Amino acid sequence: MTTTTTHSEDRNRDEEKGEDENGHKGSDGYAIDTDPGRLDVGLVHHWLSTDAFWALGRSRDTVERSIGGSLNFGVYGPDGGQVAYARVVTDRATFAWLCDVYVVPAHRGRGLGVRLATAVRDHLAPYELKRTMLATLDAHELYAKVGFVPVPDPELLMILGPTP
Repeated sequence: MTTTTTHSEDRNRDEEKGEDENGHKGSDGYAIDTDPGRLDVGLVHHWLSTDAFWALGRSRDTVERSIGGSLNFGVYGPDGGQVAYARVVTDRATFAWLCDVYVVPAHRGRGLGVRLATAVRDHLAPYELKRTMLATLDAHELYAKVGFVPVPDPELLMILGPTP
């Protein structure tokens, strides 16, 4: 899989394309791109609001605002259509939160979740962040493959907002 690192705001769109030396998609035809203009926002909203248990019922406005305030990763299949999504909330200096990771059911089982999480990790590496976090109910093994570990001192963490 190829990771195209065209950035909004944090870097010039034309620098560091991240494609192979010929500018092609990975050998399996999938590509990852951070260009928010390439995202199918309606599709991302549909996935999150109807199929992602953590975001059921999320409004289109909320999805649009979350995309606007985040670093976004789209995965595009061999036909160019979007098949997965993830976003990162970050200050690009000390902290990042990986969230809304979603792979279309028809494309699951192909390692796209791990590849997407790896692309996020690798994209964030140059920022030398102190901490990148995520919350998952059922994908601990997937994220462990790219280096995530349980929070060593969860008693230090607190939350403001609705709690279960």
